Amino acid sequence: MVSAIVRDIAIILVALEILIMNVLLLVLIWQVWRLVKMIRAEIQPVIKDGQETVGTVKGSAEFVSTSFISPLITTSSRLAGIWRSVHVIRSELKSSMGDIAPKGRRSEAPDASSSQSVPENSPPTS
Repeated sequence: MVSAIVRDIAIILVALEILIMNVLLLVLIWQVWRLVKMIRAEIQPVIKDGQETVGTVKGSAEFVSTSFISPLITTSSRLAGIWRSVHVIRSELKSSMGDIAPKGRRSEAPDASSSQSVPENSPPTS
């Protein structure tokens, strides 16, 4: 008889526990639903602000590219072309002037028969 009463009380307690857990589960589901709703409400303005910022950055980059970078590249390439042209012309003039120069001016190495040549084994003079 005592075991039947204990068994009935245990069944009632387990049923109450299940009811309490179901209520708490419903509260948890409701809280998650509110959280998702709040996140959706908060994320939409953040996404909108991010898209506006990306648009602003894109416009700024295009402006800088068209008003500063493109002219700079064009000017730089023209100056490099002019510099290279001048360099080629100067080297051509030097080589053509070298053919016309007198023989004494073209020779840069001293003659072997010159009296100023120093033997290899002699000590340096100071």
